[in-house]
Amino acid sequence: QVQLVESGGDLVQSGGSLRLSCVASGSISSSNTMGWYRQAPGEQREFVAYITNGGVTNYVDSMKDRFTISRDNAKNTVYLQMNSLEPEDTAIYYCNLANWDSRNQVYVTYWGQGTQVTVSS
Repeated sequence: QVQLVESGGDLVQSGGSLRLSCVASGSISSSNTMGWYRQAPGEQREFVAYITNGGVTNYVDSMKDRFTISRDNAKNTVYLQMNSLEPEDTAIYYCNLANWDSRNQVYVTYWGQGTQVTVSS
């Protein structure tokens, strides 16, 4: 079984920064992709960024100048550095893991419980 635990969410003022962390535990494959999504009140969950175990990254265009995703493979941890935060960034941020299941030859997706980020104006 795989578990994801996020941390780092907080209340910050507009223009501030936060660093989110997500630790994965359990049967983690050497082939996986970790990422971040977010969901604002009344909105659908949206993609923010992902990073493969090889370090390839991808971002949603509107955030790539302010957010940086990174990971520590030895710790099975993914980070999201968020700078120049705006009230529109207020959301629950969810960690996501696409983990290779070699037995069934498929990627299996897992989600964390989310961490709240609130940006005040």
